[in-house]
Amino acid sequence: MKKLLSGNEAIALGAKIAGVKYASAYPGTPSTEILENLAKMAGVRADWAPNEKVALDSVAGASYAGARALATMKHVGLNVASETLFYLAYTGVNAGLVLISADDPGAWSSQNEQDNRHYARFAKVPCLEPADSQEAMDFVAIAFDLSEQFDTPVILRTTTRISHSKSVVNVPEDNRHAPRALKEFVPDMSKYAMIPANARRRHPVVEDRLKKLGEWANTAPVNQIEWGDKSMGIVTSSVAYQYASEVFVGYSFLKLGMSYPLPEKLIRDFASKVERLVVVEELDPFFEHEIRAMGIPCVGKEYFPLTNEFSLAVVREGARKLGVAQPDYATASVAAQVPARPPALCPGCPHRSTFYTLRKLKLRVAGDIGCYSIGVLPPFNAIDTLGCMGASLGVAQGVDAVGENNAKHPWVAVIGDSPFFHAGMPALANIVYNRGASTVLILDNDTTAMTGQQENPGTGKTLQGASVQKIDIEQVVRGMGIKDVFVVDAFDEPAVEQTIKAAVAIKDRPSVVISRGPCVFLDTYADKYIDDVDLVKCNGCSLCFRVGCPAIYKGELDATTHKPKALIDPLLCIGCDVCLQVCPRDAIFRVGN
Repeated sequence: MKKLLSGNEAIALGAKIAGVKYASAYPGTPSTEILENLAKMAGVRADWAPNEKVALDSVAGASYAGARALATMKHVGLNVASETLFYLAYTGVNAGLVLISADDPGAWSSQNEQDNRHYARFAKVPCLEPADSQEAMDFVAIAFDLSEQFDTPVILRTTTRISHSKSVVNVPEDNRHAPRALKEFVPDMSKYAMIPANARRRHPVVEDRLKKLGEWANTAPVNQIEWGDKSMGIVTSSVAYQYASEVFVGYSFLKLGMSYPLPEKLIRDFASKVERLVVVEELDPFFEHEIRAMGIPCVGKEYFPLTNEFSLAVVREGARKLGVAQPDYATASVAAQVPARPPALCPGCPHRSTFYTLRKLKLRVAGDIGCYSIGVLPPFNAIDTLGCMGASLGVAQGVDAVGENNAKHPWVAVIGDSPFFHAGMPALANIVYNRGASTVLILDNDTTAMTGQQENPGTGKTLQGASVQKIDIEQVVRGMGIKDVFVVDAFDEPAVEQTIKAAVAIKDRPSVVISRGPCVFLDTYADKYIDDVDLVKCNGCSLCFRVGCPAIYKGELDATTHKPKALIDPLLCIGCDVCLQVCPRDAIFRVGN
């Protein structure tokens, strides 16, 4: 049976077929849909975790208990989970354990372009890379078998293009897996308890395992040679293979489905039979450096870029530099003709009033990862630093610790509800413990909005739809010892401004503002009227443009001020009223929906 599946859908299906019993993740593009699909499959328990480390620790527990288990995360999520990955490399597994790392070349939805193949080498665990959706499904089963055969966690690395592109998959007619009995957990403290003495004894086991994995790679079905013209041999993997196979037509290919450890014997054999060895890989020269370390001459990054996502055009340009003739395609690209479309907060977003206020008050803002990261862009220009989840609170504490939280430009930290559970709580504890006086704004929109409205510990729902105890952020904050906690309606701009001013005015102790308002895409978002503009009253003062709402756009010029009057698109407006609240001339009014 043939199906058109994205890489993420194929991975979820492959996990089901492979007998996964438990899966855990923190949502992060481009990995999110894997767990969302798994959650719909009978016989699989799939949970959202507060962060990636907790997810991988939970998966480790399921593996120790004898169940095949899967953790999924985007590439930067593995930074959070890396401590767990490194101890797992030493303890090994009981039942199979696979970790999906969804990398993001081009940084389409991320703060960097890191290449997580390095984590496999660093932790000394195997890494597989599918090149299409068929392999995405097939490699999951191979990864679980590999995990159990070699007693190791296995990384399955994808990229944004593999995760989200669709291709045809041959799905077994009966894709239901037979129930797998739990493997018995046999207590063995020397294997599973990594005190220093045990860790020293396990290290040689890891090194020996790596050698055996390298030998396995030489004959592994995931690594394939495609012979053609031997004047040039192309070493490649993942989506780069798809581009290279279209560009270097007729040449010989070594397609690596196993990124680490590399099949040294196979590479040497391939290299000895071609006149020139060329490595085509996205991001870092990972293969290139490994192959050169074997003493095998090759070229790669002299011709193909170190940064950004590959495309056919990019690989064609590299081929031209190598002297491989290419068809004379038109140089103009469709993308170059498309106007820039920067991201914007959605109409009705509860974060809008906060960033309008932060800009108005000229505060210094330590930002965080979420929809509200858009506050760094015009018209708000209201975020000064932006790093990773939870970093905003640490940055604010550091600024406060060195005395730079001055009266002229006070600093505040901004974080969302899901990132607060992810990494904000330890950072807030740090502020309290170290006698900080930072102001923290927690923007609670009752969901993990940036990745598509996923559940979190503060929503009262699990991934699989069960109603559970909702963790109240206000109670958590008060329980940490914060006495000055303000809760405000995110859609009441004057109240938001007044509340932030009151919190910032507290100089000798920490304060927290919880701005509450549901994401516009939630069912709990109340149906409202829409807003419109009285063009007689409007004089083009432009204050409403500063709220950054896509529903508001510029109309004809005012005869007196010669500035554009505001217009509101009734198809986009949902009546959040922020523009109405900031208009000084009462030119914006409510109409029925």
